[in-house]
Amino acid sequence: MTPPLTHDRYCEEIAHQVGQLRTVVTSGADLSSAVPTTPDWSLEQLVRHTGGALRWAGVLVRTGAEEDVPEDRVPGFDGPGAWGDPGALDAWLAESGELVVGALREAGQDAKVWSWSGIDNAGFWARRMTHEVTVHRADATLAAGLPYEVAPEVAADAVDEWLEIVEWAQRTLPDDAVHELRGPRRTIHLHATDAGAGNHAEWLIELGEEGVSWRHGHEKATVALRGPLTSVLLAFYRRLPLDAPGVDVLGDRKLLESWLERATFG
Repeated sequence: MTPPLTHDRYCEEIAHQVGQLRTVVTSGADLSSAVPTTPDWSLEQLVRHTGGALRWAGVLVRTGAEEDVPEDRVPGFDGPGAWGDPGALDAWLAESGELVVGALREAGQDAKVWSWSGIDNAGFWARRMTHEVTVHRADATLAAGLPYEVAPEVAADAVDEWLEIVEWAQRTLPDDAVHELRGPRRTIHLHATDAGAGNHAEWLIELGEEGVSWRHGHEKATVALRGPLTSVLLAFYRRLPLDAPGVDVLGDRKLLESWLERATFG
């Protein structure tokens, strides 16, 4: 499937999301506090993970890598030496964003670059890093008690990308938990209540004997997840509980919970 956003738009969004994440770092939030949505990480560990991923992708693109690059070959991957210093962390994160965006812009969408997905071009990494930082910024803002917003077209594309990765895991990873969802036909409907059809903000996911498939559309389903697009995104990525204010689950809630447990990503 062709991503709906242009390469330049992804690059712009990475820069924007990094800027928004930097505001969390410098907001006075406790960098040592646990992140509720990624409980094994502190806020600082989350930021370092995100910045390191950006730098890693930047090296892949800048070098036209033909295979994976180990983390220890990525300059500055681990972040600043001193922990608990928001100024140093902010400067490192800013540089991380500049490095990957610069590499992506210089390379262009079609430049050949290794990826784990089999989509071996820089365009894959522009899209992947957009949603990497978009979702982890949600983790950070939720941990800091700050408001979170994301452009509708970016939120919708993040859902699309996750579903595409689930399909990739189904095709490629025989032991992935997604295979446990096979069985009699059941359907999941995601319905963003505040976005027009132009944003492709409704999804119908089918689970059957042959596995998972999906399409955009409005249809009656076994279970529906409804709410504002940002809330649908966060609930679908398990960043909001299904009983969060403004989120409605209609129908077989256990099916949706089973999906969220097994079709995991991000």
